[in-house]
Order: sequence, then structure tokens, then C-alpha cells
Amino acid sequence: MFEGRIARFDAPREPFTIEHVQLDEVGPGEVLIKVSRANICGSDLHAWHGTFSTKGLGGQLPTVLGHEMVGSVAALGEGVTHDANGKSLTVGSRVAFPTFHPCHMCRNCMAGRRSVCENMQMPMLGRADQPPYFVGGYGDYYLLPARAVIYTVPDTLSDDLAAGANCALSQVMHGLERVEQGFGETVVVQGAGALGLYAVAVAKARGAGKVIAVDGVPERLDLAKAFGADHVIDMNEITEPAARAKHVRNLTDGRLADVVVEVVGHPAAIDEGLKMVGLFGRYVEIGNINIGQKIEFEPARFVFSNKTMVGVSLYDPIVLSRALDFLDRYQHQLPLERLAAATYALEDINHAFDAAESKRDIRASIVP
Repeated sequence: MFEGRIARFDAPREPFTIEHVQLDEVGPGEVLIKVSRANICGSDLHAWHGTFSTKGLGGQLPTVLGHEMVGSVAALGEGVTHDANGKSLTVGSRVAFPTFHPCHMCRNCMAGRRSVCENMQMPMLGRADQPPYFVGGYGDYYLLPARAVIYTVPDTLSDDLAAGANCALSQVMHGLERVEQGFGETVVVQGAGALGLYAVAVAKARGAGKVIAVDGVPERLDLAKAFGADHVIDMNEITEPAARAKHVRNLTDGRLADVVVEVVGHPAAIDEGLKMVGLFGRYVEIGNINIGQKIEFEPARFVFSNKTMVGVSLYDPIVLSRALDFLDRYQHQLPLERLAAATYALEDINHAFDAAESKRDIRASIVP
């Protein structure tokens, strides 16, 4: 029997409530995770606001939010002995796992499209008022379902660095892999929060010849430079979208960008970003997850210039293994410590969400 706390989420804009619950047993194939750290991701904030509903994904309320996390093995279900790379798992092993759990058996999974599994399980979708209770990262424990992909975290990586690997970093890595961003290409990153900073670093690691970051917060733009951006565009200095697109054209000798990555999360960024994409360019849309928001779209601009837009939600699970390797390799070359999250105890989760919403911190993290 395992006893612990959860931060129960009953409705948008309602305070979280701390509840004590218990899990009677860990079933075959399951893994119980002792949560070490769970970041407050943008989608958690959207869910808290009510602008991102998990109902469309099969979710119900009340639930437990939180998915960008890292922890250690508290209990192994029958049959679980190794991680997805073949490394031994024991109680106490530090682990990370994707933010979603595909079935590996449906038509999409069998075709290698696990990010659109027909039987997807995810944190934030299970009910917090019935077993197993530990259905999200904001609690003492999180129960991984049977057949979940899990990776051992390198001993050289801190929990703070590893916690962001399974969402922000893996997402942008997968996005750039999907559009085959390559050596010498120009990449524009719209937004310089955690996702954007990771996108800058990954693009440079993949051989981008020039990376341009766009944001309106000077501190974030300074960080973008530290993460490898060759140029930054301050939206407070160049206030008009058309002028910013023109500036990108000037920075690229008139060619515009080969790849543009949107991680702002506002529909208005899309129209601007599309105007920054050059001939045969690719637009990677990651940030806009709020259903119902719309933009005007001129198809001819895509047709005549042979542009491509790729929507990226989730990632192939193996990307997380590459993300952990990336962090391990570059942790002393990039100022990743400047992304350190402000930490809050589980009982202070309401203060943590207030801080995350106000953007007082680049990231906020719950440390049970």
C-alpha cells in the first residue's frame, strides 16, 4: 500500500486542494513513480485557465494536472525489469518518461505514429476521485500504466535539467526532426520561453547556419543569445508584424527563413510567422493548443512558394531518449542553469500557478 498527496483539480480557476489518498497495489506492467519535480507547463496553465480542455482527449474532472516531470521508481509491477534502452530498473532508479502513453498496438502505433495513438493514455486525463488517484504529476506519486515507455536518467543530470526533457525539449526536437531541419539552414523561433530557448539550442546543434529569435521580453532575448541565437528581434523595438518580417528578410539576404518554429501559443503569431517563411520553407506549429481560435489564411501564398506547415503535438517516444542525451552532452556548453525553475512545495501549488501566470519566473516547478 502506498499513501501520498495529490493536488486535486476540480474546475478551471478554482484553487487546487491537497488530498491524501492511497494506492493498494501496483499491477502487472505498471510502475509507480515517486515524483521528484513536476514543472508547470504552458498546457497546465491553459487547463487551469479553462482555455485548454482535456475533455476532447477523453479527460474528466476532477483530475491531477502536471506532466513535465522526473522521479524515481517507487515500485515495479510484475514483468518490469528494464527501461526502453535495456538498462536495468530497480526501486530508486531515476527515470523520465513521455508525457503520453501509447498502446503500441493500434493502427497508428503500428505505422510508427505513436503520437496519434487511438488509445492514448496521458497524465491529466484520469479521475482524481477514484483509484489509482495518482494520475498526474502534482502529487507525491504518479502511476505509469502497463507498456509505458520509460528511460533511465543519466546520473550526471540533475532533476531540474531532466524534468523539462519529456515535454518542452522533446517536443521541439521532434518538430525540427519532422521538417528535417539541416546544416546551414536559417531558423526563426517565435517565442523565447523555455520551448523557444530549447528550439534555438537544438537548431544550432542540428547545424543551423543562422538562428533568429523573436520575443518581447528583453531578458528572454538575452537568454536566446546565450543559447545560440545569432540575431534577436525585440517586439518592443520593431512593433509592426510586417516590419519584423521585413527585418528577417534583411537578415537573410532576401531569402527569408528555411524553417520557422512557433512556440508563442497565440494565433496572431501564425500569420506573422508564415510571412517569415521563404521559398520551399517549413512552418512548425507547436504553440497553439486552444481549440476554437482562428486566423485568416491565404492559400495561394503556400501554393506558389511551395511552403509546408507541420502541426506538432507530442512526439515519438524514442525522442525522449535523444533529449536526455542532448542535455547530458550540452549541459556544460549551454547556460541551462539559467532555465532553473523556481521551486514550490506541493501545498503551495496555488501560489506557484499565480507566479507562473504572472511570468515572474521563466519556469515554476512543484517539488513534493
